[in-house]
Amino acid sequence: MATLREIRRRIAGVKSTEKITKAMKMVAAAKLRRAQNAVFAARPYSRKIGELMRHLAGNSDLSENKLVTPREVNKVAIIVVTANRGFCGAFNSNIIKATVEHIKSNYAGIFAAGNVKLFAVGKKGYDFFSKRRFEVSANFSGIFNDLQFSGAQKITSEVVKGFLDGSYDRVDVIYNEFKNVIQQRLVVEQFLPIPKEEFEQKGKRVELQYIYEPDKASILEALIPKHLEYQVWRILLESNAASEGARMAAMDNASENASDLISTLSLQYNNARQAAITKELLEVVSGAEALRTAG
Repeated sequence: MATLREIRRRIAGVKSTEKITKAMKMVAAAKLRRAQNAVFAARPYSRKIGELMRHLAGNSDLSENKLVTPREVNKVAIIVVTANRGFCGAFNSNIIKATVEHIKSNYAGIFAAGNVKLFAVGKKGYDFFSKRRFEVSANFSGIFNDLQFSGAQKITSEVVKGFLDGSYDRVDVIYNEFKNVIQQRLVVEQFLPIPKEEFEQKGKRVELQYIYEPDKASILEALIPKHLEYQVWRILLESNAASEGARMAAMDNASENASDLISTLSLQYNNARQAAITKELLEVVSGAEALRTAG
């Protein structure tokens, strides 16, 4: 049985841990509010640019656009978006597991041939894949330290360049989409070539006819790269908000567990203390009785 000193030392240690987890929860909550506002601000623009693309693509011929035209898949690139830090539950491990499973399920032969490249966005993903038999083509592990739109442009530029020069025939992206404070949705989707579904009209609606200058095709050609940049930007914002929400929830659970453990240890301490006092009283009574009997 643990001594009173050991129990006191353990209670003090758990209380220190509880203070740290509560402080980390407060920091994550403050960061989450800013990240959440950024996500909510980005979503309407993302939807609107998608609507504009679908409207422009209505009567346009996209067969000549290399960013849209499918090709035989012999080489693949995957953008893996994780967080820079841990202490966020299963946030990073879910992304890593989904990436490994996605490669095994869909690109086993291509991976065996060494034609699967990874773009690691976030330090946790880079640390995992770079130490194993995966080819990490680009490392953007520091992008969340100072999240700016220029970072999304840099990622998009490198990915599009590789796609156009034939370094890979398809690009997928895997990330956590922010749903609410305690929930994220793991997303695995095609990034390039742009799926034709993104150019199809959703539902029946009356489309207004606009006059475009110079013409629809030229505007669409210029809009597609901007659309890709903004999709990457939205993904980064979604992942950043989701990681802070996961970290806040994890630290809240850790604080509750620490509180429960302190209660259990306090009860154990009181029981041990009571047992020690009872033992001392019995020794005093026994000694007094022995003296009385001897006298």
